[in-house]
Amino acid sequence: MAHYKQGPDPKREQFRRYLEKAGVVDSLTSVLVSLYEQQEKPNNALEFVKQQLGVVGQTSEDAEALQQEVINLRQKCARLAGENKELKAKLQRYESVPEDGGTAN
Repeated sequence: MAHYKQGPDPKREQFRRYLEKAGVVDSLTSVLVSLYEQQEKPNNALEFVKQQLGVVGQTSEDAEALQQEVINLRQKCARLAGENKELKAKLQRYESVPEDGGTAN
């Protein structure tokens, strides 16, 4: 039986390059280093990795979109608060008018 040295699998090599290019390898390495450096290891290492990847996965685009959403929601809240104030004032005027439609003497 002849033994020959098998070279790297082209599909695996292509997949490895894909993961490197996408930043997956760097992200995973960073998370694993962070886990390694923990003085007290978490009880659930997988949950730790998931949480860390969630933080790593947030891009500046995500942050910008969230900041814009906060701005929009604050503006909407201010507009609704103003509308609420106006409606309360109108309601108070109608409540102060006597029921018979006359004016108070």
